[in-house]
Amino acid sequence: MSLQGHKKRVLVALIALPLLILIIVKLPPYFFLGLLTLVCAVSMWEFLRMYKTNNFWIFSGILCSVILFLLNCFYHQFALYYYALTFMALTTIRLFIKKNPQYALNEISPIVVGLLYIPALLAFHWFLRIQGWQWVIYLYAIVWVADSFAYYIGKGFGKRKLYPEVSPKKTWAGAYGSLIGGVVASFFVGYLLLSKSPVTLLLNGFLIGFISIFGDLVESMFKRDAQVKDSSFLFPEHGGVLDKIDSMLFAGVLLYFLMNFL
Repeated sequence: MSLQGHKKRVLVALIALPLLILIIVKLPPYFFLGLLTLVCAVSMWEFLRMYKTNNFWIFSGILCSVILFLLNCFYHQFALYYYALTFMALTTIRLFIKKNPQYALNEISPIVVGLLYIPALLAFHWFLRIQGWQWVIYLYAIVWVADSFAYYIGKGFGKRKLYPEVSPKKTWAGAYGSLIGGVVASFFVGYLLLSKSPVTLLLNGFLIGFISIFGDLVESMFKRDAQVKDSSFLFPEHGGVLDKIDSMLFAGVLLYFLMNFL
């Protein structure tokens, strides 16, 4: 990355981070829900756009993603019903709007995968917020530090490629950096915000740093398949919204389960 690109990256972070903290910590919870809804819609748009989906299906996918996200947030116990009905609706619409059955699966599958990927996983961030804003800050801090450690350690010491078929720039050193960053952030941020034992915080940090690697790789897999570098260019030098939340989507689900079942 060039020096100019690095400056743009830092500038975006300096603007976005205080605003995000304000929404999470100071404003009523439904402001955060509104932000998550916007993130859901934009991420779904990016995902479908990556796969060159036509405008009708992009609009349908965004609408379904927002509806499913909100239903998941407030009535998650019926999620199976929502997804079943959505699948029935999408396939029935495809049946009648285009009589030629050829490429039907290719047209529908990006929407179905996107709905399982984005609104389903993003809803767990709201579940964490219900438990307290501390959990959201804790999650985001761990993922951000883990990603930062992965980037700088990988850039400075990375030689052996982690998974070049999916992400040519990622290295084993970067993966170790993610684990280290996750542990460090969990210990210090958790100590300040949560009443948890040091052992629990260290374990949480390790697991979140670990799962963040897979969240990043999964989105890289989709981008490599779609032959794009970034999900979009909304943020200079940062890529799109989906590029910023890929690790958090996986990590949020894991933290919720760690918090409630362990």
